Amino acid sequence: MKKGDNSPSLLTYNKSLNLQKLQNSITQNKNFTSVKGLYGSSKSFIISELFKNNNSNIFWVLDEKEDAGFYFNDCEKLIPNKQLFYFPSSYTRDNNFKKTSTQNIFKRTEFIKNFYSSKSLAITYPEALFEKIIVKKELFNRKTNLKTGQLINLETLNEKLFELNFERVDFVVEPGDFSVRGGIVDVFSFSNDNPYRIEFFGDEIESIRIFDIETQISINNINSIEILGDIENKEIDYDRENIFKFLQNDTIIIFENIESLEIRLSNCYKKLKSDNKKNIDEIFYSAKSFKNDLNEFKLIELNKINDQSPDIIFNIDQQPAFNKKFKFLLENLKSYHEKGYEVNIFCNNKNQIKRFKEIFELNNIDFDPILINKPIFRGFIDNDIKQVCYTDHEIFERYHKFNLKQGFKTKLRVNLNELNQLQIGDYVTHIDHGIGIFGGLKKIDVNGKKQEAIKLTYGERDTLYVSIHLIHKICKYNGKDGTKPKIYKLGSGAWNKIKLKAKKRVKEVAFNLIEAYAKRKMKKGFVYSPDSSMQYELEASFLYEDTPDQIKSTIDIKKDMESQQPMDRLVCGDVGFGKTELAIRAAFKAIDNNKQVAVLVPTTVLAFQHFKTFSKRLSDFPVSIDYLNRFRTSKEKSIIVQELNDGKIDLIIGTHQLVNDKVNFKNLGLLIVDEEQKFGVSVKEKIRSLKENVDVLTLTATPIPRTLQYSLMSARDLSIINSPPKNRFPIESNVISFDENLIKDAINFEINRAGQVFFVHNRIENINEIKNLISRLVPSAHIAIVHGRLEGKVLEKTMLDFIAGEYDVLVSTTIIESGLDVPNANTVFINNAHNFGLSDLHQIRGRVGRSNKKAFCYFITSPFSSMTKEAVKRIQAIEKHTELGSGFHIAMKDLEIRGAGDLLGAEQSGFINDIGFETYQKILKEAVEELKEKEFENIFDNEEKTRLKLSNFKIDTDLEILFPENYINNVNIRLNQYQKLSEIKELESLDLFEKELIDRFGKLPDQSKDLLKTINLKLIATENGFEKLILKNKKMICQFVSNKNDPFYNSEKFQSLLNSVNTNHEICELKEKKSNKGDRLLLIFKDVCTVQDGIDCLKIL
Repeated sequence: MKKGDNSPSLLTYNKSLNLQKLQNSITQNKNFTSVKGLYGSSKSFIISELFKNNNSNIFWVLDEKEDAGFYFNDCEKLIPNKQLFYFPSSYTRDNNFKKTSTQNIFKRTEFIKNFYSSKSLAITYPEALFEKIIVKKELFNRKTNLKTGQLINLETLNEKLFELNFERVDFVVEPGDFSVRGGIVDVFSFSNDNPYRIEFFGDEIESIRIFDIETQISINNINSIEILGDIENKEIDYDRENIFKFLQNDTIIIFENIESLEIRLSNCYKKLKSDNKKNIDEIFYSAKSFKNDLNEFKLIELNKINDQSPDIIFNIDQQPAFNKKFKFLLENLKSYHEKGYEVNIFCNNKNQIKRFKEIFELNNIDFDPILINKPIFRGFIDNDIKQVCYTDHEIFERYHKFNLKQGFKTKLRVNLNELNQLQIGDYVTHIDHGIGIFGGLKKIDVNGKKQEAIKLTYGERDTLYVSIHLIHKICKYNGKDGTKPKIYKLGSGAWNKIKLKAKKRVKEVAFNLIEAYAKRKMKKGFVYSPDSSMQYELEASFLYEDTPDQIKSTIDIKKDMESQQPMDRLVCGDVGFGKTELAIRAAFKAIDNNKQVAVLVPTTVLAFQHFKTFSKRLSDFPVSIDYLNRFRTSKEKSIIVQELNDGKIDLIIGTHQLVNDKVNFKNLGLLIVDEEQKFGVSVKEKIRSLKENVDVLTLTATPIPRTLQYSLMSARDLSIINSPPKNRFPIESNVISFDENLIKDAINFEINRAGQVFFVHNRIENINEIKNLISRLVPSAHIAIVHGRLEGKVLEKTMLDFIAGEYDVLVSTTIIESGLDVPNANTVFINNAHNFGLSDLHQIRGRVGRSNKKAFCYFITSPFSSMTKEAVKRIQAIEKHTELGSGFHIAMKDLEIRGAGDLLGAEQSGFINDIGFETYQKILKEAVEELKEKEFENIFDNEEKTRLKLSNFKIDTDLEILFPENYINNVNIRLNQYQKLSEIKELESLDLFEKELIDRFGKLPDQSKDLLKTINLKLIATENGFEKLILKNKKMICQFVSNKNDPFYNSEKFQSLLNSVNTNHEICELKEKKSNKGDRLLLIFKDVCTVQDGIDCLKIL
């Protein structure tokens, strides 16, 4: 038998006598069969096998939504996807029939439409059956079919879509949306994963394409489509029937427990009835006719409790618990192998397979278990057919979560575009003229030709019109949350002073950063040896599956540690993305190499939390761990200091007390700094001196803006963790007013599922009142209070007790914001959320959703009418972005600004406010480039140096070049396209951009063709050393680089250009022009009437 990745058709169930018995009972038309002894994923294998051997459809009803998800994942590996359906409830929460999920509606629609198109297996749960579904004959009225070549005018299609309850929008985002642009209709049907783009030629459908929701670009062409409306919309008066009327009589229905299902359905009905819902009998199933409804079908009931005489009993056992003890696992596998069993281990990924192979090889086992790269829900031992099927996640006690593929892709990125989109009245920064107010796109007249320009208003009502060719010079102003910038009069000189001062300081900061980095690169550090077997064992026992970014960061950290230079790596990842795990692995590697490790954290609570986390993770290994903070007694402290000196402690976790002069290490090898920006200046200085020759790993949850990352690549080794852990749900966020009933229901819901609740109230003066209020609402709840003024030991004990599950509700100030990790707490309330900054809200919300349970966050706010515009924006942004990793996504400018300030020094935040964040980034990028070219040329000499500065190029023309309104009618989209165009740096991108435009908006009008050609002109011009082009009055004036000392003038390029000018003197001439700003060298072409003429002229050169 060989080790490796085998296919899951591996379980030889055709030998199973019990399966044959089950098969026979169905073929003999037996209406009811009871089965016992099926455990874990053996159910998935048996039912899949039953499905393959029968011609009937199977409808499998599980007791819980979670179980349905897990078994659906199992069956995906055993049954072709087109034959497998997941049938969920339309609603986001169990027993809460208010908020629907478009994803769920999409999956229900897919089931209703396709279940009988071929032999199928559907998996579901009680709440899904509770909703009635549309009758088959109604289904035909809720769709329309279209094909290429069909004659139908746009108006008729428009009306038909409105009839089907589609909503007209600017951008198609989710099923039920459609948009019209000229002769193009985009529509998102409920029957397809991606939306359709229908292009008309007059009244004929010329083409139909599927397009991608993120990029809005077509993926492929198709000939015909079916557009299906929302058949699950409860507001629309359809004829509906219960699911059992929909299923055909020969369907096999499999239940876990028929009685409990009937009770669940009638409880749902009673709950809705008590909420006084109208027409509930038309929409929901009362289950009164439940037993009669089932009479028509063949039923199988699994594992019924107290079933004394089942028809079939399988001899299957559950996978035993090994408590991560490999010795027990190996003994167990060996004993089954000796009894003649086939041993299979189902793994989550190839990394786990690799880890198992290493563990087996190190322990010299004399047979090869089969390692399968396909996770299953629960392991089992089938004694009938002698098969052992274990799961890696149960062996290692890792979290395992079902993963339902999204029916359609939801859009994250467009939300970002929305956040960065310019609205009239927004502040913008023009790099040459400073901060003004955006006044929209305006048509202007240039020598009788129409052009578009951006209107900006400055101090004393000065107005500036910025040509669309110079759009790259302006960007939205983003300062610290809600602060208003100062606006100066045009030409006052104030802006230039600010810019110069900022540039000077930015350059100094960048210089110091690069210099420190360069110095470190010259030093020699300790070279760690490659991973040992204990390192593999530690990593294999991680609760979660590693994300791609975690894998990459782990490799980078180890590479740094195994190299000769001391490590200085910054790991940047959102709340709960597994940065601590990377720190644990690095720490263990150091200890394994006989080095000591210090972990420095900003708060006493976090020191304790980390102590618990590290101790738990390393409990099976010979590592001594301790912690230092202000709550330790003097006696405890002096013992710890002595033991560190003697080398008895391998790993110490502590607050700033660790950098105390009294603390000396025997052999410090690695320093881990968590959230360095939260330490004071003096502590930072001491950290710097500690850093000298040891490896340093810094962790931060504050995102670093993309552009800064690139600038800093030269100054710091960065690892960015963007991918969220697989086994997590997004946190469901709701904005609510202070509603006692809602608070009571949410707390009860959490306590009933054995969870815990955070209630954040940031005023110590009346925090007790909140505690009293909650105990009045939920008298059975155990409630504790924590805040910064509590005595140390009390605070620590309360936190510990909460982590241990002694309390149900923790009422606290923002003291929980940094790093408190309580996987069992999955509901958080934030009182007066409008008074918090975005980053604080995001960090507090990140305290929940750290396990494989669905988490909830409630932002309690005043009515929107009484909040500032900024506060409303903040709350809406954070409510919208519940996806994991959105802390990085919601271009959380507040966070990013904080991140930039933290990295580059606090005083930089001041400059960022003065000039705006994007402008600051531009200046920083320029400063780093200049330093690389001059001061640090020898370090970065292998890097590509691009001389050409496209960013400062100007073009001025009197030709009509723009996107006409009848081509792109939405102002924001038009502005967005101008911005995209201005960022193009090579011809391939220009071709791609043109294809996108034609795809989205139709054939290009002449003015737009010329606009695109100006980019081509700009690229050729900069290549030839020009920094400005004037295309007016049938002439083209090209202005060379204004700096006389520029290396360009000594280049071969300039020499060959002069030779070309001499050869072609009849079409062009060189001139020197005197001006206040110094002499300018110009090249002038005559008879240039179009942009294409200009391109042809420059190509001659």
